[in-house]
Amino acid sequence: MSIDYKKSGVNIEAGEATVDNIKSVVKSTFNNNVLSGIGHFGAFYQLDLTGYKNPVLVSSVDGVGTKLKVAIDAGVHNTVGQDLVNHCVNDIAVCGAKPMYFMDYMAFGKLDTNIATEIVKGFAKACVENNIALIGGETAEMPGLYEQKDYDLSGTIVGIVEKENIIDGSNISAGDLLIGFTSNGLHTNGYSLARRVLFEKYNLEDNPDILENDIMTELLKTHRSYLNLIQTLIKKNNIKAFSHITGGGIIGNTKRVVPQNYKIDIDWDSWEVPKIFKLIKQTGNIDDSEMRKVFNMGIGLIAIIDKNELTSLKESVNSIGEKPIVIGSIKS
Repeated sequence: MSIDYKKSGVNIEAGEATVDNIKSVVKSTFNNNVLSGIGHFGAFYQLDLTGYKNPVLVSSVDGVGTKLKVAIDAGVHNTVGQDLVNHCVNDIAVCGAKPMYFMDYMAFGKLDTNIATEIVKGFAKACVENNIALIGGETAEMPGLYEQKDYDLSGTIVGIVEKENIIDGSNISAGDLLIGFTSNGLHTNGYSLARRVLFEKYNLEDNPDILENDIMTELLKTHRSYLNLIQTLIKKNNIKAFSHITGGGIIGNTKRVVPQNYKIDIDWDSWEVPKIFKLIKQTGNIDDSEMRKVFNMGIGLIAIIDKNELTSLKESVNSIGEKPIVIGSIKS
């Protein structure tokens, strides 16, 4: 009996059908800088350097991690694309950059056209909300490497910033304040521990008394985009550094932008920790130090400012409904 590619587990026709399904979705994110649609070997984006003297490109690549297992088990596939775009947007926005375009990679054990389309709809939704273009991507089918129902995602984002406006924490000094802004739950980090703890006791549909929603709803809350907040703060305040709180927690991420001769002092009682983190801690009997190392604990973004800038910062974000929290300071 002869064997072909389809019998080995790779369905080229399904891949072509997926491309046809997503063309209009992807095109909805295009702007005048995008010079080609999907299907070419490369994507073309024309740079608009108006207003820049020394433009610097800023790029980042990331994934969604094992949050994907929650989405797969729940059969909800239209939010993880938003998670990935927003995570990548935040990673370059904290450097002072404005994102320009995003590219995705999707790998499946067995390509399901409907699932792939739902994922791309999530990409497109977040791209439109962040005013960036989804200019290209790759879809792979890899039987034997992934189980049939499993898939993985990664994304690459490229942005631009004026060289003299790069925010890197180099001017941080003792006495500066750490201003926290809330997260929307776990975002995209800590899911291996959360799943291990919670699913030994609960199912996705369970609604423990401590939570307002069921487990599935809490774990699939989308990763917030802080782009609008960051741009608002940059325009009206002297921000010394931003920290996007992902894997490694508040200390692990913030020390990446704080010079080594300074110490980060966090007041862990200065904000109310969301209930999902309390449930994980209680269910798994996890100590505070481990929780703080793994999860964002309800703070998704930190701005570091001179203490004299606090009043100005509060005024600048009131108009967009943000509530800044003084969560700590920089010590010698």
